Amino acid sequence: MKEAFKQDCPPYLRDYLTYVRVIRNHTERTEDEYYIDLRTFLRYLKVYNGDVPENADFEQITIKDVPLSYVENFTLNGAYEYMNFLLDKRGNNNDARSRKTSSLRQFYEYLSKKAMLIKSNPIEQLEHPKAAQKLPKFLELEQSRQLLSEIDSRNQKRDFCIITLFLNCGMRLSELVGLNIGDYSESARTLRVFGKGQKERIIYINDACISALNDYLKVRPKSETEPDALFISGYSYGHKRLSNRRVQRIVEDQLNRAGLGNLGISTHKLRHTAATLMYEYGGVDPMVLKEVLGHKSVATTQIYTHLSDADRRNAAENSPLANFKAPKRKEDAQAPSNGDDKE
Repeated sequence: MKEAFKQDCPPYLRDYLTYVRVIRNHTERTEDEYYIDLRTFLRYLKVYNGDVPENADFEQITIKDVPLSYVENFTLNGAYEYMNFLLDKRGNNNDARSRKTSSLRQFYEYLSKKAMLIKSNPIEQLEHPKAAQKLPKFLELEQSRQLLSEIDSRNQKRDFCIITLFLNCGMRLSELVGLNIGDYSESARTLRVFGKGQKERIIYINDACISALNDYLKVRPKSETEPDALFISGYSYGHKRLSNRRVQRIVEDQLNRAGLGNLGISTHKLRHTAATLMYEYGGVDPMVLKEVLGHKSVATTQIYTHLSDADRRNAAENSPLANFKAPKRKEDAQAPSNGDDKE
């Protein structure tokens, strides 16, 4: 977390963010997300308690002077009012409000049970907003092949390797960016990655990944500043480890080059693509897919196990009753003698 952010934190929030990073072993990015969510909450508490003028710019409200008593005296009803504020005034959708709810619950859990700074947890029963179940966006098989076949850039072997790993391994953006050369074992056919909470797992890789990695490593320039990093920038950028944003731009550029830039596909959607292709074409069991993707629960994995339109259409056409037609009525075989319909 940037030092400027920490200067705006009251002591109890600063201590919590240190706990998140050091004890919970979350990444700096996750720490920043907690800070942003809880900064919004503490700003709201100042508004709620009348500490700022009605016309104050919400984004400019400082939080370093928010007393712990405001947090401790908050109520469950107040939490639901806060959720309503996030919806009406901040325009947060269900996913954003659900994340902020989770941040708030964990913050109060820490204050009440870890740091023992407040006597009880007033929002222990706070429920998460029910999010609509949405199917993830992904590239179809032919679109994935099209993307790989169109890759071209000044660092073609590097960029081809990056997208090959995304499409074959289903790794997260942070996992790919964090790869070191020593994490790759050609003999074992594996990559070692560090997922959420720095949890280590081993990913087995196929021939396409091995070929792409070996081709890239032959041309990978040496880096004095980042000798261990697997994916590094070009000469003009100082041969540094690629950042999350730089990898996102590489993917965006190659999607546009392949004529797939209008589909709303991102690096995370390539993870969706890998999971979907493994399930649909590889017949990978959801429990195995869970381990490949590094999910804590198979319930998270199940969103990737949706069926394609072709699968659903094929299921309908192969029903054992698909060709069953209505029998003719006996009355239809005998025309009425008086010209009237018989009912």
